[in-house]
Amino acid sequence: MKNLIDTLESRLAPLPVAMAVELPSGKRVGKPQAEVTLRFRSLAPLTALAAGHIGTLGAAVVEGQVELEGRVRDIMRAASALLQSDPVRGTSGWWSQIMARTRSMALHTLARDAEQIEFHYDLSDDFYALWLDPRRVYSCAYFREPGMGLAQAQEAKLDHICRKLQLRAGESFLDIGAGWGGLLLWAAEHYGVQARGITLSRNQHAYVQQLIAARGLQERVRIELRDYRQLPPDTAFDKIASVGMFEHVGHAQMPAYAQTVHRLLRPGGLALLHGITAGGVDNAQVGAGMGEFIGRYIFPGGELLHVSRVLHAFAQGGLEMCDTENLRPHYARTLWAWSDALEARLPEAQRILAEQTDSERGARALRAYRLYLAGCAMGFERGWIALHQMLVARPDGQVDGGALPGARSEYPFNREYMYRKGIACPTSSSPVPPPI
Repeated sequence: MKNLIDTLESRLAPLPVAMAVELPSGKRVGKPQAEVTLRFRSLAPLTALAAGHIGTLGAAVVEGQVELEGRVRDIMRAASALLQSDPVRGTSGWWSQIMARTRSMALHTLARDAEQIEFHYDLSDDFYALWLDPRRVYSCAYFREPGMGLAQAQEAKLDHICRKLQLRAGESFLDIGAGWGGLLLWAAEHYGVQARGITLSRNQHAYVQQLIAARGLQERVRIELRDYRQLPPDTAFDKIASVGMFEHVGHAQMPAYAQTVHRLLRPGGLALLHGITAGGVDNAQVGAGMGEFIGRYIFPGGELLHVSRVLHAFAQGGLEMCDTENLRPHYARTLWAWSDALEARLPEAQRILAEQTDSERGARALRAYRLYLAGCAMGFERGWIALHQMLVARPDGQVDGGALPGARSEYPFNREYMYRKGIACPTSSSPVPPPI
């Protein structure tokens, strides 16, 4: 025990925040005036703390073996300093890659994907509404102006996507993984497209159906409960968006997903892929147990690929990359906004989850989400994970003639159309979905 206490004291002393550990016996180790305190109800998780395996330590918190006291921002500062190695520098050999691909294939059947989406997105709409913006946009915001709040930045993101896709009135638009309908409704109401969304979440499907009816958009907007692999083979769209979705596709299915997008996109059309990407080229997931934590408690079946691997799959699928933008710092700011909003309403969150699940599951979920939101904010800040928007085109085969000879798609010769002034980005004064 003395050796363990000596190890703990040496690990806690240089941390950037004052931290203390309370052992099951009641003995305290660390700073007397602590900003963060870990109360251990068993000795087993102490090994993870000493080794800097913060994902395993987080699992012990969720399971009630360790109690946290302190601000989550301070907890994350301490957690990052406890790491003993770079969590994205691990490499995997050919055998590990084969095994990961085999596991990925088993994880992403139609039935497993539906179950995994239900586990996360159907937890509780009321819980998510506590800390998301009024449109419930559950993906990285775009802080186009430094002073934007979260709601404005989410609207700016929706418009940024629509601009990149050059949406026009009357075009057919598909949103793969439509969430609570933010992009689907924005595209229909602000750009006049014929919008169709698909989702595997029953809660989101029901919510968006009510929004469509409440806003009188039945003739222009549809939401369907189906997998992208179940879309009819003869279906084609002018423009496609996939926001916060390809993280659920998996390594093994990514080539087939790219081929599906190619098939669904008419020649000359554009698709916008917006998703979380791995910070390292070769690591299968974030190290120090953080990847396992997210897979167990938050996103079962979720898999991250480096942006180069995503682009490789889509290039193999016959789609040309036109533009790629890294919004990593925007997601760090988004996640901190979500984390701060949840921290400000913890009693209400606890009540909602206890009523809509059960008290034990609700308590575990709340502990998991507190660590997940703040931990991911930390991960994006430090570059362990990233967020990319990739605009791809399906070439139309036309080289000569037309307004843009040689373009082979609707993508113009420069990016000015995405950013030029004179096209006002709507603000939070824009209509928001009515409460359901």
